[in-house]
Amino acid sequence: MIPTVQWKDGQVRILDQRVLPGEVCFFDCSNYSDVADAILELKVRGAPAIGVTAALGIALGAKQYTQKNLDGFRLHMDKVCEVLAATRPTAVNLFWAVDRMKRVLADNPLSSVEEWQKCLLEEALAILEEDVRVNRALGKHGAAIIQDGDHILTHCNAGALATAGYGTALGVVRAAWEQGKRLRVYADETRPVLQGARLTTWELQQDGIPVTLITDNMAGALMQKQGIQCCIVGADRIAANGDVANKIGTYSVAVLAKAHEIPFYVAAPLSTIDLETPDGEKIPIEERNSSEVTQLHWSRVIAPPEISVWNPAFDVTPAKLITGIITERGILSPHELPMKLSS
Repeated sequence: MIPTVQWKDGQVRILDQRVLPGEVCFFDCSNYSDVADAILELKVRGAPAIGVTAALGIALGAKQYTQKNLDGFRLHMDKVCEVLAATRPTAVNLFWAVDRMKRVLADNPLSSVEEWQKCLLEEALAILEEDVRVNRALGKHGAAIIQDGDHILTHCNAGALATAGYGTALGVVRAAWEQGKRLRVYADETRPVLQGARLTTWELQQDGIPVTLITDNMAGALMQKQGIQCCIVGADRIAANGDVANKIGTYSVAVLAKAHEIPFYVAAPLSTIDLETPDGEKIPIEERNSSEVTQLHWSRVIAPPEISVWNPAFDVTPAKLITGIITERGILSPHELPMKLSS
């Protein structure tokens, strides 16, 4: 499994997902601004991966500070955290990771810049390692919903490429496959950036897991033919009432699944659940550049010039359409999150 993001030779190394599947290329970030740009430009994407990358970016920002002044270091780190937190507004794992790194700064009365730098790097690497462990635990819980011979529909990419490794929605698929269950994944292309076509299919092919690509507008016909036993997607933010923000088009899949009486699951670590956001209406939805819609994979123009474009990166699926939320703690009812998480 090719690592999505890693700390290598004192830099943050990112697998450039913009050029997949045609090319496997790594982007080495020598400063925290490079990390912020990589997140903005979708070189790295997926809520858990964004969180891990931001944490490593903060550690890299700490390493960049070459003076001995502790007050100056704190001011520098405030700026580093601010820049990285401003990259993507919807993925709550970003803010979870930044806040966790800030707590390291707040809770440790260290006496030198070198000690701070070491402590921050250790925390960032711990976040990376924890993400893989969490995804594996999540996958084992989720594998219980998959029966031998099932066909599973997924939207966007919620695999190893969207995390530090193993994946959330595809982590469930991997765990079931490792248990010997025969299955097939149907991946819709996921316009406009084609994460399903470019990333999900490539990732599953690497593992030898059967996968079939469909266009976004084929999902209803596929369900109508009784070819799908369950839908599993990832999440960028889950509100306290169980509403889920995920890649644009997720809501449409959930509506279709409900109409065809197909279970619809969301797979996400607990760090994606935001109890401070009461419901989906309060989740900030990022709107991205129109070129993602007017050009095919940032290259071939497919729309007339000066056309008006609406390009939200995410939509919100109401809790009433969600069968369950698969986490490292088990499968939770979307309507009982505050109670379950406080117990």
